[in-house]
Amino acid sequence: MLMAHPAVLKNLLAQYETLRVLHAENGSAETRQRMDDLAYTLCVTTGTKDVDAALIAARHQLPGARPEDDSLLTTP
Repeated sequence: MLMAHPAVLKNLLAQYETLRVLHAENGSAETRQRMDDLAYTLCVTTGTKDVDAALIAARHQLPGARPEDDSLLTTP
């Protein structure tokens, strides 16, 4: 599987988090559409099928991510 450059992942994560805050504040259709576009891009970039998994995978792929990070494990 191809891996996105860490700078690209960091940028996508930052954009998504910023838009999430903006959407929470004003809830505009334009903000929601941009969030959906970024969610799709994150999913394609990380090889996942939903934005929550994409966010976890992207964070896990960034430099400094701990190998023992259990955020990828599911709870019983």
